[in-house]
Amino acid sequence: MKITSVKPFILHVPVTGSQIADSTHTISHWGVVGAQIDTDTGLSGYGFTGTHAHLPSDQLITRCIETCHAPLLVGEDALDTNRLWLKLARNPALQWVGRAGITTLSQAAIDIALWDLKAKAAGVPLWKLLGGQVRDKVRAYNTDIGWLSIPDEQLVAGAKRAVDEGFTGIKVKIGSSVDRDLKRLEAVRRAIGPSITLATDGNGKWDLPTCQRFCRAAEAFDLYWIEEPLWYDDVKGHAQLARGTRIPVALGEQLYTHDAFAEFFHQEAIHWVQPDVTRMGGITEVLRVCDTAHSFRLPVAPHAGDMSQVHVHLNHAHPACAVLEYIPWIKDCFLEPAQVVDGHFSLPQQPGASTTPTESAWAKFRQATA
Repeated sequence: MKITSVKPFILHVPVTGSQIADSTHTISHWGVVGAQIDTDTGLSGYGFTGTHAHLPSDQLITRCIETCHAPLLVGEDALDTNRLWLKLARNPALQWVGRAGITTLSQAAIDIALWDLKAKAAGVPLWKLLGGQVRDKVRAYNTDIGWLSIPDEQLVAGAKRAVDEGFTGIKVKIGSSVDRDLKRLEAVRRAIGPSITLATDGNGKWDLPTCQRFCRAAEAFDLYWIEEPLWYDDVKGHAQLARGTRIPVALGEQLYTHDAFAEFFHQEAIHWVQPDVTRMGGITEVLRVCDTAHSFRLPVAPHAGDMSQVHVHLNHAHPACAVLEYIPWIKDCFLEPAQVVDGHFSLPQQPGASTTPTESAWAKFRQATA
């Protein structure tokens, strides 16, 4: 199955309401920046990375797809996913200018599109190509009710509503002030009761002393994890925090490579592993992280099921994967959207990776690539 063309695309999709915020970001749209790979069989594959819908930045990624990666792919066999991943990741010229960031985001879109093609060519959903179903259900936890920009009363109401809808886990953003965040968590825990898992996410905002102060008080709320409490690359700080609190430490959505995860594993700085196919150069690299996590007997919670579509397949297929995040901004842009029923992600049924955009999304949200 020979690749005949690689075409970049950009979609900007509104978030829930008019705007959301965590401790470090405020956005109104999510960027779906991707690649359409066409083949001589008539099949096309689609993959994408995720951004904050900043058009100049998004166009840097599509430019990389079009001018750097596409020329390395045209004429190649689309089924050679491992070889093509290495061809892009280890290209001497591209290695020189970036082993993370734009080049990796570009490669993520391409690698996902190749796996989409591979599954479509086999006539099966991606989870079956990845080895088949290993669990009956994938539990979803709801993050979309927990943004820092949501007022306290609405936060509590949203948490109650999520539980009523069948979610058995929610996540609340932290990183404003320790006192305010503790007050919000106490109110949410009181509202949802002890049986619902309650996770937190700091998005890399705090320093170590602040995290230690927060964790000492927050242990009373039986937190499922504290996610990205420190700057993303601070292995030593995360290791110190992990040794000093009973709250499990989660991280990974901002890491670009298996090598980056390796140091967190070796220094015992991580309890919940959170890779993202849209950031880490695609499915090929994330599978390596999942396998390594499994060898350390650590659970995996890939970053956002419906914001990648692919993670739903991964969670059904990989034994290390345990739970999956629900943020439903972009799911309806695809022919087979990620669906949550009674608090669990449904098993995809259509051939491919569930990444094929709908014609209506194409028409409504598409942006110029240059």
